[in-house]
Order: sequence, then structure tokens, then C-alpha cells
Amino acid sequence: MKLIDLNRDGGIGANSLFVQIGDLNILIDCGLHPKKVGRLATPDLSPLRGVRLDLIVITHCHLDHIGSLPLVMRDHPKTPVVMTTSSRMLIERMLHNSASVMTRQKEEENIPEYPLFTHEEIDRCAPRMTGLPFGHAKKFRGDRDELEFIFHPAGHVAGAAGVEIHHKGRQIFFTGDVLFEDQRTLPGAIFPAGHFDTLVTETTRGGTHRPPEKARRLEVTRLISTINETIQNGGSYLIPVFALGRQQEILTIIHDARKFGKLVDCPIFASGLGMDLADYLDEISRKTKHVNFTRSVIKDLKIKPAPRQLKPGQDPQQNALYIISSGMLVERTPSYVLASGLAAHARNSIGFVGYCDPDTPGGKLLASQPGDSFLFEAANVRAKIKANIYKFELSGHADREELLQFATQATPRSIVLTHGEPASREWFQQQLSAALPNTKILDPIPLKQYTV
Repeated sequence: MKLIDLNRDGGIGANSLFVQIGDLNILIDCGLHPKKVGRLATPDLSPLRGVRLDLIVITHCHLDHIGSLPLVMRDHPKTPVVMTTSSRMLIERMLHNSASVMTRQKEEENIPEYPLFTHEEIDRCAPRMTGLPFGHAKKFRGDRDELEFIFHPAGHVAGAAGVEIHHKGRQIFFTGDVLFEDQRTLPGAIFPAGHFDTLVTETTRGGTHRPPEKARRLEVTRLISTINETIQNGGSYLIPVFALGRQQEILTIIHDARKFGKLVDCPIFASGLGMDLADYLDEISRKTKHVNFTRSVIKDLKIKPAPRQLKPGQDPQQNALYIISSGMLVERTPSYVLASGLAAHARNSIGFVGYCDPDTPGGKLLASQPGDSFLFEAANVRAKIKANIYKFELSGHADREELLQFATQATPRSIVLTHGEPASREWFQQQLSAALPNTKILDPIPLKQYTV
């Protein structure tokens, strides 16, 4: 197998892998970098020029994995795209939202390249997208070679899949983004045990050790406790969330806490794409056994839409809970604007419940200390941090020890490290080299071809 990481900067961002298996050319994901704009936010697709691309495989529907898909489909107009049945139900809605956001950014931020694709183009691409159930072996033939692939539930988010590929007696496994623990809305990953010749694994949490006192159930309890304390002290509490998966998970956690009398009474505001996606997850839940979410959660909690015109630097003083995107406080999003108003007041709290890139406003806020001066540059607000800033270990990604255990039991000849910052990859490189001294561990340099 030959492999090229098309993510320009490595790390986590515009995730995309170009793999050649026999005479078959396959693209695994084609994402968009959340911190960059224009073409710089896309994978570098130049290695695909003049290449017959046989198949595109989508592991799940977060935009860092699908946000550039219409671009590669434009360049390769006959290439089919496969994903899980649940992802097929979500992907068009996610891409249409991205097109709308880029159209707005073109005007607000003067980005001439935007939108990178249009709503009409998404509609034209849609018939080439096929959804397949988990566990269904699908054969795919090139001019000479044939391979078989199977999707396995990866936890993480609705529709997320690990991809098992068989080719001429060789077994290859791509974890995609994976979570082995059960969430309230989604069972944990169910991956095949046993040997793989090559394992391509995510490494997101390689730099994070979770001590026993940070177990998921204890972190949920701590989250509810800090919400209660903030509300009782007259403050407001912001939980920045990713629209797909994380918002519905947090809403379900809040719903369960209120149902069993563990949450104080307060207004709850939520809005944006995540509320729209709640309808999709409700439908997926009714049609598959891999999601457990019902839209009645929103009705039971009496969710109110967040104010449409949040004012930068202004505390709304609603003594309320806000569950809104983006999860990393990306500039100009509702959570970013609201945080600029909450951060300067000791009665308020901001609680992060997922991964935050260190270079995003969310990552920088987490790295700040009480009393630091923090610049919300896009909002033209400088705030002295007095609010409580919390980090909860409720990530949608597997703990590093679990991924290490999965990799070790697979006894692969080669392991490729993806989807992780340098420190995270280094941890996996060291641990895997010690546990599997006869295995080749590869941390690919972007745009360099490797034979695995």
C-alpha cells in the first residue's frame, strides 16, 4: 500500500489520506481546516491531478473530514463516494450548512475565494453518495485488482466508522475518529479484534492522560455540579459545543440530570445547526440501533433559542445555561461572542466538553490564568478573565491507553499515525515502538509518499 497525507500542515485539520492499494486509488476523507480560510483550509489535492480516483471513503461527517468533499468530487466527476447509512443521512445537511457559512463569510470577512462550493453543486454531487450498513462486506473492483471493505461502528459521532479493507490476503484497518466508551446518545466503538497487517490510527488524545478521578461518569457529575453552583451564584454558564454529536450529547446529559432532580431550575438556551441536526439524529435513532437520541429532550427541557444578536463584550445577565457552537470558540461564532461578554465576570462560567485546538480561541482561553488579559480579537473586546474556566474530560475521542491496547493486540507489521498534534503522535510513537519492537511506526510528513 502507498499512502500520502494530504493535510497540508499535518496535525488535525483538513484530514485526507490518499492510498493506493494494488491498482486502486482511494481517498479516505476530504476535510476542511477549522482555523484557516480559502484554499489554505483544504487538503492539498495536487497529488490527485491526472490520477484516476477509483473510490472516496468517508469515515464520518464532521467538517474536518468532509468539508472539501465537493471539491474533489468536482475534479473527479465519476468517482463514487461511500459512507455508512447514518452518515449518508447527515452529509448533505452538513455540507449545505458549510456552503451557507462560506457565503456569509465572503461578505463579512471579504474572502474572495468563498464559497468553495455552492448549494447547487452539493445537490449535483448527492446521487454519487452511497450509504452502507455497518458490518456489510462490499467488494470493489479496479481494472485488475479487487478489494473488500467493511464499516465498523467507531463511536465518536453518529455514523462514524472504522474501515476494514481486505486485499489479496492482506488486512488494513483505518480507525477514523474513535471512542470506545459509551456516550448517552451513542454506543462505543465495536472494532474487530485480532491481527491487521497495517493499522492507520488516530492519535488525538496522545498528549492527554486521564487519571481515574476524571472518569466520564465522574466528569458528568462535576459538570452538573459546576452548573448548579454558577446558577445559584447568579451567573450564566456557557458550554461551547460541536453541532454534530456533542450538542445532542450534552442536551441528553442535562435532560437526565433534570429528570432525576440533579439540576437547578434555570432557563436553557440552545440554537444553531445542532438543533436542526437533532431532527436527523432522532430519525437515525428510529432507523438504526447505533444512536440513542430523541427530539423530545428539547421539548422536555423547554429549550429557548439563543438571542440572534449577541453583543460582543456584553453579559446578557440571564442567569441561564447556554449550549451553543462552536466547540472551540472559533471567531465570530455565537459561543465566541457570548464568551467575550461572560469572561470578565466572576459569577459566570465557561465549560469546555470536547477537544480544543491549542491555537483556537477556546484552546487559548483554556491555557489562560485567572486575571489574565484576554483579547477576543474578532469581537474587538479585551477582557480580564474573572469567570470560571473549566475543562471536562468528555471528549469524543478514545483515551490514548485504549488506542494503544487496540493497536498492540492487532500486532500489525506497520502502524501509521494520523489526526494528532506533534506531542500526541510522539507519545504514540514511543509507546508503540516499546510495545511492538518489530512493527514499523510511521508518522507521515504531509504530501510525502510512503510505501507501507
